[in-house]
Amino acid sequence: MRIFVASGIFHPDSGGPATYLYRLLPDLLARGHEVHALAYGNAPTADYPYPLTRIPFTFTPIRLVRYANAYRAGAAWADLVYINSLGLPRYGAASRPRVMKIVGDYAWERAVNKGMIAPTEDIDAFQRRRYTPIVEFLKAARAREARHVDRVIVPSAYLRDMVVGWGVEPSSVQVIYNALDAGVYAPRLSRSDARDPLGWQRDSHYMLTAGRLTAWKGINYVIDAVGQVPDLRLVIAGDGPQLETLRARAAPLNDRAIFLGKVPHERMALLLRAADYLILYSGYEGLSHTILEALYAGTPVIASRRGGNPELIRDGENGLLVDHPNPEALVGALRRAFEGDLQARLAANTAHGLERFAWSDLLDQTIRTLTEVAGR
Repeated sequence: MRIFVASGIFHPDSGGPATYLYRLLPDLLARGHEVHALAYGNAPTADYPYPLTRIPFTFTPIRLVRYANAYRAGAAWADLVYINSLGLPRYGAASRPRVMKIVGDYAWERAVNKGMIAPTEDIDAFQRRRYTPIVEFLKAARAREARHVDRVIVPSAYLRDMVVGWGVEPSSVQVIYNALDAGVYAPRLSRSDARDPLGWQRDSHYMLTAGRLTAWKGINYVIDAVGQVPDLRLVIAGDGPQLETLRARAAPLNDRAIFLGKVPHERMALLLRAADYLILYSGYEGLSHTILEALYAGTPVIASRRGGNPELIRDGENGLLVDHPNPEALVGALRRAFEGDLQARLAANTAHGLERFAWSDLLDQTIRTLTEVAGR
């Protein structure tokens, strides 16, 4: 097939869709398919084994028109269009078969980012409540997009239920779990040895949180909770609009809070291996790549009992699930995390169930879906 891939972000950007496509597209080539890709960004485009068009970050109307024109040309070339983000400016070649991967609610994220709703607005409640006309317009637009493609791929059963709630035909929504290449994150060092190149103390307790620093990631709760458990250190990897706010909030922790900024993807495996726990106390996750990376690295996870997290974390087996938002419960989980041999027992079980998230299965299922839709 000739597959045209449209995305908002792409390697080397951080984020699930960028990681996913960077791994997927070479495998599509290896299976004999042609690939052209389109995304926003200013990074070089020459180092990829397939044509990649990046639309630079310029004046917004110009950027949107350029993206839409590039989409039209790419879709006209393709046998199938694989769309990896809601809300992209698209027109033309409507007759081409289209598959869309949905990893979140674009309307909710945009409403939060633009200050149309409170940053603490619950995403599940957002599906049911009514808001201002502009927010309702965004909700209707993302639902209309999802209904007007031939197939929707989602990475979790949680997201499948959400998308069906938008009025998408259930038979058109398919769960294909996120997956990783296990070899990249398989532990090559002991936890103590992994700390030496990072300058971490071997006998201290380290919690790692990683991701874009936005309000719904719940890092404010984590900072406050660590402040009540004196023997913990918190390492925060990532940047984003909440960075300075979180730095100020963490100031009372002094050197117990370590902000790393944006971390190269290849260094995350070492950080995950060195940490005692990954902590992801977000108000929303579709199916977290970071949790998968931690489990492959042999590191247990403390996660909110939200979104797709319970599909990855089995409470008391490979991590701890904590109600959200519940600051007292989070503090309790942090205090419990190092009682007796709990951390070691959870770490020993991180590989259990990971066979559900094998990259070979994701690849086979994705190609089968794209081929089936193109054949229509």
